[in-house]
Amino acid sequence: MDWHQFNSKLQELGYSEKDRKFISQAFEFASKAHEGQKRASGEPYITHAIAVAAESANLQLDAVTISSSLLHDTIEDCGITREEIAKNFGEDTAFLVEGVSKLGSVRYNDAQQKVESLRKMFLAFAKDIRVVLIKLLDRLHNMRTIQFVRPEKQRRIAQETLEIYAPIAYRLGMGNIKGELEDLAFPIVHPNEYAWIIKEIALRVPEGEQYLREEVKQILEQALAAEGVTPLTIDYRKKHLYSLWKKLLRYEMDMARITDLLAMRIVVENIEDCYRALGIVHQLWKPLPGRIKDYIALPKQNGYRSIHTTVFCVRNKITEFQIRTREMHEEAERGVAAHWAYTEEGKPKQGSEVARRLQWAQKLSDWQKEIGSAQNSEEFLESLKIDFFKDRVFVLTPKGDVIDLPSGATPVDFAYAVHTDIGNHMMGAKVNGKFVPFDFALSSGETVEILTQKNKKPNPEWLTFIKSSIAKNRIRAALRKEIPQTLHATQTQQTKRASYQFIITVRDRVGLLKDISAVFSAFRISMQHVTVNNSKNNPFPDIVISAQLRDTKQAESIATRLKTVRGVESVSYKTI
Repeated sequence: MDWHQFNSKLQELGYSEKDRKFISQAFEFASKAHEGQKRASGEPYITHAIAVAAESANLQLDAVTISSSLLHDTIEDCGITREEIAKNFGEDTAFLVEGVSKLGSVRYNDAQQKVESLRKMFLAFAKDIRVVLIKLLDRLHNMRTIQFVRPEKQRRIAQETLEIYAPIAYRLGMGNIKGELEDLAFPIVHPNEYAWIIKEIALRVPEGEQYLREEVKQILEQALAAEGVTPLTIDYRKKHLYSLWKKLLRYEMDMARITDLLAMRIVVENIEDCYRALGIVHQLWKPLPGRIKDYIALPKQNGYRSIHTTVFCVRNKITEFQIRTREMHEEAERGVAAHWAYTEEGKPKQGSEVARRLQWAQKLSDWQKEIGSAQNSEEFLESLKIDFFKDRVFVLTPKGDVIDLPSGATPVDFAYAVHTDIGNHMMGAKVNGKFVPFDFALSSGETVEILTQKNKKPNPEWLTFIKSSIAKNRIRAALRKEIPQTLHATQTQQTKRASYQFIITVRDRVGLLKDISAVFSAFRISMQHVTVNNSKNNPFPDIVISAQLRDTKQAESIATRLKTVRGVESVSYKTI
């Protein structure tokens, strides 16, 4: 996109003449500053600045943010001073450009630098979210053109994108940007896994699209019209590739269990019509038990709202539907930017919705103060990924308060999230009124009740199954006072290579075990124990293999590679 195309786009999006003039001045300044500079692709460097500014305009950000997007590399790459930016474009623009420059000043080479980069990001959150938005859009364009960068740099940038930028986009509710960042990084970080996914969806997506477009949509339109519900749009969405792979890892690499590879999406005028449309869908087709997710009544932590339901649809095919309003759809597309308002001077007005969506950033700041100084860089980074960058579950206290926990969290994690004393004196847990073990994996929507007793104390074994870093640190603090030697032994045990068990369901054939063994050999992994659970009448025996692995990432790669072996029907793994 050149400047004239971009300027026309600004007009189409409704930016005023005053705003366009201000943005034009920034373009002229940036063009002169970057004169003679080329990108790795050979294009003039200003094309990158225009691309970032265009994405800012797509999010309908203010003129100051768009101008700062055009100028975002002038301090770092062109020797322009902050004072020059402030003199020509005002203090607000200078603040944003300097903020983006500072975020780019730390390279992602080792754990200490990763943590420092993250801390700068979180500081920027606290000061002005627009700094982070520009940085995300800068990374998005860099990922779109990453093929022009040398391979070793590609991998570093792609890994950073998966671990830092995509999760931050998700936390800001920017689903499309999060999905695109992940899909651009996926083939670079996991090329073999990406190739397998591409092959699998090529067999399924075209037929699925035709099914939704030609069979389901027509019936749905007629049923909605008959009940007086007028949808704004009815279309479908394809699941992002990286998200699909991560889900397959949780579903034994079995594509048959993925019901949302494609999903029908219904956008209606208001919340009342959302629930009316849900009722109509369920009148047409029988819903799958336990597969209705009401994110309108219980939004995700990043603000995502929608109703999801999975039904036995036309020809009894399992099909997912997503139902939302226009506002909810815009929120899902633009995230926090959909609620970011500005004064005439371009100053951000953090309304109640924006403040609510950014509560996690404040929580993160408090959490960092609590545990950051007690951990080394590797531990801090891993804790951050677990507590804030992974999928979340939302469970309820008996009073109906929502507690946000990392996926796989247990009643122990819940207890410490409510209050340290509750965790330290925990003696039992109920989920939906029934007693459960302490290592029970919680699911969204469940109500959790913790039973306490004054003489109870934390058990070191809890450290082997809890998920949240806050719980781990509070348990360790309590154990240090009681039995420091036990804590040390537990921590030492946790640092060893973990034992994993793979359960591989196969269609038996000659040479199958040899091919499976070759996968482990390719990763230089020794199979410690192999068992074949077979009977004469079972055409699908299970091969159970135990091995010592470096981490879960290695287990994920092995599971994906095993699925490519002819005769392997499904693969799952667990730590033992």
